[in-house]
Amino acid sequence: MRISIDNISEFLLSKHIKPSYARIRILEYLVVKDSHPTVEEIYSALVGEIPTLSKTTVYNTLKLFMEADIARIITIEENEARYDADIDSHGHFKCNECGRIYDFHIDMQKEIEELKAFKISEKSVYYKGICHECLSNKN
Repeated sequence: MRISIDNISEFLLSKHIKPSYARIRILEYLVVKDSHPTVEEIYSALVGEIPTLSKTTVYNTLKLFMEADIARIITIEENEARYDADIDSHGHFKCNECGRIYDFHIDMQKEIEELKAFKISEKSVYYKGICHECLSNKN
């Protein structure tokens, strides 16, 4: 599900979330920045505009978004939590050189024979390597 930034307030209300200014701006940032930002990145980008913003507010807002199923946490690295406003099934590729995270389409609906008898609550596919831009810069 791709969220449109045109009606963020209405979208949040439809998810039973009070659309405070901070919540609106945090969700807009997640939608516009497809870089899968960290809490620190979100906080640093918005604190100049919202001087009363705290990292706790960012954490709590992201937790609220995840509970409402409008964002998800991406943990490609153990010590690095990133957030994604695209909750449709897709995989992630992290470049070991530049650190950028790319989305890619993958058929996550396909059933895996060995897991037929299991109840799956979450699916994640992560790849790591060197992206095409970094490879081009090396040549």
